[in-house]
Amino acid sequence: MPGFGLTAAWATGKTPDFVGGRYSAALLTGRTFGMARRCAATGRGVQTGNNVSHANNKSRRRFLPNLHQVSLVSEILREKVRMKVSTTGLRTIEKRGGLDAFLLSTPNAKLQPLALKLKRRVKKVQASQAVA
Repeated sequence: MPGFGLTAAWATGKTPDFVGGRYSAALLTGRTFGMARRCAATGRGVQTGNNVSHANNKSRRRFLPNLHQVSLVSEILREKVRMKVSTTGLRTIEKRGGLDAFLLSTPNAKLQPLALKLKRRVKKVQASQAVA
């Protein structure tokens, strides 16, 4: 990659800055990517399958998740948070007692990056409120 000094960096044995994740893929490739069709709460995404005709002909198709842009209120942060959530994800959040309770009760491995950042913010504010 010209301009990044890739060959010089590898030759010296040092890892270039962008390999460690400092730069986004859009910066490196010059392309921008659309938002993923993935639920921010449950991680449910696009699935693939077949359309099957009466004559049993099969053609490929995509099953898209039922996503909605919703504004959820965080009681701890005292602000609205906009997220792309599937209807099942929204039902799960309501069942667990709201956005904050959902985030705090869900393991980090099951959360999407947006929800994980939000969880860290909620824990930080919650810890500062407990100290005060």
